[in-house]
Amino acid sequence: MTMKTVPFAELLKEAVNKEGILSTCYSRFHQYSIGNQLWLWDQVSQRDETLGPVQTLKQWNTLGRSIKGGSKAYSMLMPVIVPKKDKAGKKIEGKFSKFFMLKNYWFTVHQTEGDDFKEETIIPEWDKQKALDKLLIKENAYESVDGNVQGYASFHSFAINPLAIYPHKTTFHELAHIVLGHTTEHTMSDSEATPRDIREVEAESVAYILCSILGLDGLEESRGYIQHWLKDNQIDDKSAQKIFSCANTILNAGKVV
Repeated sequence: MTMKTVPFAELLKEAVNKEGILSTCYSRFHQYSIGNQLWLWDQVSQRDETLGPVQTLKQWNTLGRSIKGGSKAYSMLMPVIVPKKDKAGKKIEGKFSKFFMLKNYWFTVHQTEGDDFKEETIIPEWDKQKALDKLLIKENAYESVDGNVQGYASFHSFAINPLAIYPHKTTFHELAHIVLGHTTEHTMSDSEATPRDIREVEAESVAYILCSILGLDGLEESRGYIQHWLKDNQIDDKSAQKIFSCANTILNAGKVV
């Protein structure tokens, strides 16, 4: 099965409209990508089972726990790397293709029994300067004469209004524009460039995800911003995948271990 089997757009919609899902997912599934975290949550919810940390059979065995009889494994998307081949079917040295497949390898702690297991609640710490250094992004002084502008981004730099209501949310929004490639789209043809309403929805969705995971304010305003730009349109699976990937990139770049 391919990535198209996972309803990313629907998962994003649920995450934005139901406050608490993202933080709950991260606290239990933090070692996995945000898209996989939400996919796990959706599967558990569909089965009406109990959320809990997940591990593979081998990992649970290492922790002294075994899988209960009749337990059905959960799936996650995993990268698969295969060598590229020429027209004759011969492998091309040093050339590889990457795609994703759903693998049914994981079980929640509630599907296991054995040695005691203590669930840890994880709330990540995020360092802005660490993220900027890793992403090669520069923060400049705010120079706009329009005091209503919360922030702006250009190429690989951004600036935040010193009077921004939620500077952390605005920072994530502007970083998202850069990581998503919105700030360099002027070099593309009109058919390749992302429409402005979708750009704003994508960037603000990233900001919403990160604020939710990090326990920061501004979620209600963020939802309103998304709805303002989305109007009657719908985010498709491709945009949702980009949003999840961007949020992962920014979170991991500044995450304090």
